[in-house]
Amino acid sequence: MAEDNPELQQKLRQLDTELEEGEITQKGYQKRRTLILSQYLAPPGESARGLRVHSPDDTAHPSNDGSRAASFAALTQRSASPRPDMLGQNPGEGRRQLGIRNPSPEPTAFEQETYSGRPSQDGRLSTAGNSQYAFNPGQDGNHSDKQTADYANGGQTRHSTLLDQAYFSDFAGDQHEAQRDSYGGGPQRYSTQDTLSPTAATAPPMLRNSDLPPHGALGHQMPLEPREVPFAVYDPHNGNIPMSKFDNIATVLRHRARTNPKQPAYWVLDQKGKEISSITWEKLASRAEKVAQVIRDKSNLYRGDRVALIYRDTEIIDFAVAFMGCFIAGVVAVPINEFNVSGGNLADYHRLNVILTTTQAHLALTTDVNLKTFQRDITASKLNWPRGVEWWKTNEFGSFHPKKKDEIPPLIVPDLAYIEFSRAPTGDLRGVVMSHRTIMHQMACLSAIIQTIPTGENDTFNSALRDKQGQLVTRASAGEVLLSYLDPRQSIGLILGLLLTIYGGHTTVWMEARAIETPGLYANMITKYKTTLMVADYPGLKRAAYNYQADPMATRNFMKKFEPNFSTVKLCLIDTLTVDSEFHEILADRWLRPLRNPRAGELVAPMLCLPEHGGMVISVRDWLGGEDRMGCPLKISDVEDEEGNAEQKDPKIALPGTSYGSLLGGGPKQSTSKKGRTELSEVLLDKESLKTNEVVIVAMGDEARRRANEPGTVRVGAFGYPIPDATLAVVDPETSLLCTPYVIGEIWVDSPSLSGGFWALPKHTETIFHARPYRFQEGNPTPMAVEPEFLRTGLLGCVIEGKIFILGLYEDRLRQKVEWVEHGIEVAEFRYFFVQHLIISIMKNVPKIYDCTAFDVYCNDEHLPIVLLESTAASTAPTTSGGPPRQLDTALLDSLSERCMEILYQEHHVRVYCVMITAPNTLPRVVKNGRREIGNMLCRKEFDNGSLPCVHVKFGVERAVLNLPVGVDPVGGIWSPISTTARMEILQHQDKQYSGVDYREVVIDDRTSTPLNNFTSIVDLLQWRVVRQAEELSYCTIDGRGKEGKGVNWKKFDTKVAAVAQYLQNKAKVRPGDHLILMYTHSEEFVYAVHACFCLGAVAIPMAPLDQNRLNEDAPAFLHMVADFRVKAVLVNAEVNHLLGQKIVSQHIKQSAQVLKVATPPTYNTSKPPKQSSGCRDLGFTMKPAWVQPNYPVLIWTYWTPDQRRIAVQLGHDTIMGTCKVQKETCQMTSSRPVLGCVRSTSGLGFIHTCLMGVFVGAPTYLVSPVDFASNPQSLFLTLSRYKIKDTYATGQMLDHAMNTMPGKGFALHELKNMMISTEGRPRVDVFQKVRLHFAATGLDRTAINTIYSHVLNPMIASRSYMCIEPIELWLDTRALRRGLIYPVDPDADPSALLIQDSGMVPVSTQIAIVNPETCRLCHIGEYGEIWVQSEACVKAFYGSKDAFDAERFNGRTVDGDPHVTYVRTGDLGFLHNVVRPIGPGGQPVEMQVLFVLGGIGETFEVNGLSHFPVDIEQSIEKCHRNIVNNGCAVFQAGGLVVVLVEVVRKAYLASIVPVIVNAVLNEHQVVVDIVAFVAKGDFPRSRLGEKQRGKILASWVTRKLTTIAQFGIRDADSADSQITEVAEPRSGLGSTVNIGSSLKNVETITSPPALERQVQDYTSLPTGISEMPVYESSIVESPRLPPAEELDRDLETPTEPRNDHNHHFEHTTTATDSYDPNSQEPSYITYAPNKDHPLPPRDPTAAASPDEYPDYQAYPIQPIASPSDPIHSFAFDPDPPPPPARYDSKPTLSLPPSNTTTTTITTSNGTTNNSSPDDEFGNNNNRSSVIPIRSAELNRDDYAPRTSSRGGMSHTPSSGSSDHYTMDEEWRREASGYLGLARDGSRGHSSGGEYEGAGYGHAL
Repeated sequence: MAEDNPELQQKLRQLDTELEEGEITQKGYQKRRTLILSQYLAPPGESARGLRVHSPDDTAHPSNDGSRAASFAALTQRSASPRPDMLGQNPGEGRRQLGIRNPSPEPTAFEQETYSGRPSQDGRLSTAGNSQYAFNPGQDGNHSDKQTADYANGGQTRHSTLLDQAYFSDFAGDQHEAQRDSYGGGPQRYSTQDTLSPTAATAPPMLRNSDLPPHGALGHQMPLEPREVPFAVYDPHNGNIPMSKFDNIATVLRHRARTNPKQPAYWVLDQKGKEISSITWEKLASRAEKVAQVIRDKSNLYRGDRVALIYRDTEIIDFAVAFMGCFIAGVVAVPINEFNVSGGNLADYHRLNVILTTTQAHLALTTDVNLKTFQRDITASKLNWPRGVEWWKTNEFGSFHPKKKDEIPPLIVPDLAYIEFSRAPTGDLRGVVMSHRTIMHQMACLSAIIQTIPTGENDTFNSALRDKQGQLVTRASAGEVLLSYLDPRQSIGLILGLLLTIYGGHTTVWMEARAIETPGLYANMITKYKTTLMVADYPGLKRAAYNYQADPMATRNFMKKFEPNFSTVKLCLIDTLTVDSEFHEILADRWLRPLRNPRAGELVAPMLCLPEHGGMVISVRDWLGGEDRMGCPLKISDVEDEEGNAEQKDPKIALPGTSYGSLLGGGPKQSTSKKGRTELSEVLLDKESLKTNEVVIVAMGDEARRRANEPGTVRVGAFGYPIPDATLAVVDPETSLLCTPYVIGEIWVDSPSLSGGFWALPKHTETIFHARPYRFQEGNPTPMAVEPEFLRTGLLGCVIEGKIFILGLYEDRLRQKVEWVEHGIEVAEFRYFFVQHLIISIMKNVPKIYDCTAFDVYCNDEHLPIVLLESTAASTAPTTSGGPPRQLDTALLDSLSERCMEILYQEHHVRVYCVMITAPNTLPRVVKNGRREIGNMLCRKEFDNGSLPCVHVKFGVERAVLNLPVGVDPVGGIWSPISTTARMEILQHQDKQYSGVDYREVVIDDRTSTPLNNFTSIVDLLQWRVVRQAEELSYCTIDGRGKEGKGVNWKKFDTKVAAVAQYLQNKAKVRPGDHLILMYTHSEEFVYAVHACFCLGAVAIPMAPLDQNRLNEDAPAFLHMVADFRVKAVLVNAEVNHLLGQKIVSQHIKQSAQVLKVATPPTYNTSKPPKQSSGCRDLGFTMKPAWVQPNYPVLIWTYWTPDQRRIAVQLGHDTIMGTCKVQKETCQMTSSRPVLGCVRSTSGLGFIHTCLMGVFVGAPTYLVSPVDFASNPQSLFLTLSRYKIKDTYATGQMLDHAMNTMPGKGFALHELKNMMISTEGRPRVDVFQKVRLHFAATGLDRTAINTIYSHVLNPMIASRSYMCIEPIELWLDTRALRRGLIYPVDPDADPSALLIQDSGMVPVSTQIAIVNPETCRLCHIGEYGEIWVQSEACVKAFYGSKDAFDAERFNGRTVDGDPHVTYVRTGDLGFLHNVVRPIGPGGQPVEMQVLFVLGGIGETFEVNGLSHFPVDIEQSIEKCHRNIVNNGCAVFQAGGLVVVLVEVVRKAYLASIVPVIVNAVLNEHQVVVDIVAFVAKGDFPRSRLGEKQRGKILASWVTRKLTTIAQFGIRDADSADSQITEVAEPRSGLGSTVNIGSSLKNVETITSPPALERQVQDYTSLPTGISEMPVYESSIVESPRLPPAEELDRDLETPTEPRNDHNHHFEHTTTATDSYDPNSQEPSYITYAPNKDHPLPPRDPTAAASPDEYPDYQAYPIQPIASPSDPIHSFAFDPDPPPPPARYDSKPTLSLPPSNTTTTTITTSNGTTNNSSPDDEFGNNNNRSSVIPIRSAELNRDDYAPRTSSRGGMSHTPSSGSSDHYTMDEEWRREASGYLGLARDGSRGHSSGGEYEGAGYGHAL
């Protein structure tokens, strides 16, 4: 400390006195103070610098106590040097500017800019702005001086590695960002999924006593003790100068300039071997001094500031000058190699900015050529210069010429020397800091190794003998000549080519790497320059050696003056991570020895370097000795002897030999000769044992060479012993436990020659550079840390006989789980595979492979191997210049993939998950020594992003994926008796799920206290309102500008209704029971017409106006309704009448009607009926008793699914009154608050609020047109605000439209208490927050935003109205959900949890029960089931349906509930959940029972007995890749295949997206999809509201009418039929049988236009089990073209006009022997023919329909109601069983029975048509719901249980009469496969029967 040094204190006081007396200037004061401090605060003990020297007179051997303390000096103040915090009152004085001026102290690291952006231009660099050599792109910047702060605080700990600053605060730059992981991102090296991930840096868990190993079994291999250098390192040019006298490399450079001024330091050769530049030591030092002088005088930089160096590799001399100039100037050099200055490629521009920003480098040194190139590229690319950086051209600086009087400035350098940025295999860009002490220790180690190389000279004198001072007697007097082509700017190329060259005074000859490619050039350069040290790598040496093998004379005759002669070469240093022993033989015996080097075998020296951690060598072949001290057996035969005496073993005992050692305590047995220890060892390892990380040595040495080709073995070569002073350990990378001997682990090393950490990455520095291994001690369950701290190299290997064997990087090892059953117990273990071994197998056995790599991905709790191949077969480059692109040979690519999988499975037993093929040189690469190599971690990153340029992908999921879950009943699914029983056993003690009922028998009018339930119809209630409130406002229309129309009072309202009724009665001749379509705009005329129909007893069918832009959909929908409902007239207002009168509309309707053979009914405009002043009662329009009967239809609501399928429900007056009652009581509606009607006024809540609620509660109704809302959404909210409306309704689509087009301000919504957002299924979880935030400024209360569960059968089943709480969110365990269980979880603990929101509580007079749809028993709490509802608001029937199953849906009775309660079955899945929330001002806890809706039963599909909701899978897919369109994915199951259809914005390289999709589904849903198909953006079928048309997607895909741009089969056609493969124990595989025919290509194909239908079909062949049939013909989707008359009967079929249009029935042709057996248990199929006596067609396919949430029940069996001779019904029976029923399935499941009939009945669900109808909030179509199957008359619940099998709705639990069903089904599948052309041999098969001749989408359903 400074206070402890009185001499220093005295000199400082003397200096202060001189300053006070004016004897020196302030500038001189600062200069002298700095000089004094540097002299007295220098690290003590200069003699201890360098390596530890063992004196011959010493007897003790010092331990490696210093370790990396020297290298950590730049990182921490716990170094050997004193801390700078004793510098007196001003702790910042030590960090002054290097120049003359010191206007203010330098700021600390904590005050500098953050790394988020470049700081503005620093004024410190302005002095050089006008110099010729300086370039400053940002002169106008102003970077103010920063203030000083006290940074020298104490109390530092290990965890502040980068926070504390060493002398001159070298480590500047925001190191306090402790959470920083990297500068540029990238995947983690070590797995983060495991509990004991190395990234956690935590100790392994404690062992239980039962887990403690037996005594003596703990056999950790302890870290190898460091060796010592037995001599001091001296200057090779002067044996009397110890190198330990030099503090840093800069002083060595000055020494070289003085002692060897004219010796060449560098020769630089071009690719042809010509010398392009050279420099001597004197010139090199002079130029470096000049750079330092300019930096000191002109830059205004502080000591320790960072300076960027940007040079090309050929500019090694300029780079060395700048590099050493930074050292001399005391600044930190930052070489930047990530930016290719000369390449013209600015892809690395971002990385350049990252480095400049991270290091806060304000000065960049380069050359004029680089600067011009950079400036040109910057301008061309329109980029900005890096901010705050000044650029200097050092080649223009010249040399340093000091004046005679001025001595050379003293060297005062910081601890930190340079920062080397390198890219890890994971893609991370990280800067490794190197201190001067680390450099000097590195150089001493390398020099000692070089000096001990045996030269083999013919001299009997022992060259290893030393004098008394320990110096070599025969010391050479000259340095070495290094020949290198490695990059001299980084890693080992920098260490050897620059630092070692200066340290040893050697001469470096550097040549371009491309020069190696010229045969003979490399060998002759070695000869020409008398090279003694070759610095190379395997690719270069292999090129040179193989060139020589191919043509020896090209090398020998390359130069005429001399022949190649390698006799001068002492060592060939090879930069590598793994040893290629096989090539070593070729290199030594076939290249080095023939070219006259007698020591060829001793030359080869592979270097194990750490390119990620500064490039230092940690192991290389050496002749230093001392290996006996490492504490490990040096021969395999000694292992047993060593283990027996492990306790007495002394690791520091030296072996007598050439080194001086002690014999105290004896020495270990010398079992190997010195020569044998210095040879390169080789071992032959058992390949199978390596898979379990075990090392089993098959052979060693010469025997290993002889047996190298034995199968099942791996030949591995050693590097050598660890470098001197290095402590090495082999550690389990996952647990940080020391490995046992002969086990593969990660190499951890500790040495003062290694770096101290990463720049500004404290977290990574702590985990990588300061790792602590652990070990277990006998009897102690707690793991104990092992000293010292280590650097994790990321290299996997082992230690054999003290030598290091490396098998590869941590990233280059795959792992795969294997499972088996042993003694009835499932056992799972990992098997490990090294990528290099796999690559060798592939390259040897698979043809046409250019390059390849492999890695694993962690998916679904498994590590799945991925193989990437580069092949010329995947290239589409034209064969000739300018020619067309080459077509891909898909068969060849497929065979290459299969061959690759087979080879890896046969040779390594690797079960490859996925093989992807790309063109050559397209995979991501890393640059190593100037060569680009595939970076497998970069490939994994691109793989995860789906951005690999792959054109082909093939999966092997059958082998690779093991842990697919299986349900309790893989065949029957979650609703089978087995699964139901299993859930009951778990939940048997839980309560049943049913809600309470709030009965409201009496509903009181708030104004008159009159019981409203006394009125039997809305008509009578209206008449009462007319009498009681005649002059009060009843209806008023608000226009788009918010202006009120002329209001209508109740009396006038009655008059208007009477006028319309009279007009209809007189003009249209409307009679009770007639059906009228009401096609109106949203207006008062529509309300008048509705009530007029009520008065007349007619059946009103509201319908939205036709959209003239979508007449192709709307016109057929309108005509089908006319035909199906026998419409007598169409009522319109003036606007619609004008619309229908337009020529384009009228012609379209007319032509369509002719094609469909539909008579168009007359149209009546009710806008201006004949004037009259009487009311309804005055004119006799009163209700008849028959009209108010429960089954009398008064109103028909039509719903439309997104697939344009119609569902119609009928309402009687009792239902209308019940609906109004529930609405009034639940929403607490009164006459004092108006009602608002807006969107969707033709059905549901929209109709209720528009036409009924105002009458029911006696309040005025305001009407806002949907058209006005679409153009100006604010008009609606202004109306809500102005009229203080309390209750209103909305839809998610209309709110999205409003929030996207208008600001949420300008009106007040604090009076709005209940905004009901209608949802027909699971609520969107984002709606509440979006609406709350958008309208926050309007005062909208958060509790006023309420979702309601609306259904076709009941417009409000559940509601959140007036619950006074925000939506209740639940996170569900998806794995339990698939099994039918509800298990809430913590989302932080389970990232895959599913978020859902509640739909509210039950309204008044409503009860909900959650029922098992199979058993009809109440579900227990903890499971979900079908939602059954009992309410007065439920509709009573589907309109016109005579289907018994439809009737059963309205007659649901629970087995274990109240038998008198009748429920309506919704077909939706959900559950009831109890929550407790504080309610009211006091916050009293209130328990509430809320309903959660999951989705429709028909939407689900099952795989392996587990149920899945497609919407969840689609969400996972849509968010997995950026090229997938939002809401552009559909998942469905067809023929047992899980098919994914994806809409993408880009068509290129779709094969790379496929694994991302497959992995996303597998990881989150544990399902392997079978087919992934892509469509272009815009081709995805959607409704006018943007909803997915799932049925149309399925049908058009199945029939190959959907234009897919690419289609990929995931499963192999020859694979097993189950998704369960290679599991631990036998399990059923019938859940989802999968077979993909050979016509499904695994390769991306761009199809031709639709006109080329045959070619399109080749790429979109149907999967097995899907029948081919026309779907969406012109007669259905659009208005038909008018064909010739003779073709009408054949082409123009519709669901409402089937083929036999006169008989109206579907026909299933049977043989003559068919008969009907009433006792048969087999399901049969029924078809209906219309009876003219019936008021409606009894089996009209469009008349009765079900809710859209309800499934498309398919082909349900039915017992005939009448005999086969019944004239009303025609029956057709098939002696063979029909296809299995598709129960509760909303997907259009297509079936193809195997009978040999000419036509096949595709039973259409009741009540569906395939047409669109306009019915949405903007005057467009509102498409909803689904279809209902025919149902057995016996109504055995086990027969019709709603269940979707894993075969896409085509499996069922066989009854006693259908035991052979599955056999039949497989036969049917085979026939279908042949019919669809999916035969295994690729031939086009043909079925003998089952051809579907029908037309139209309705038939398909």
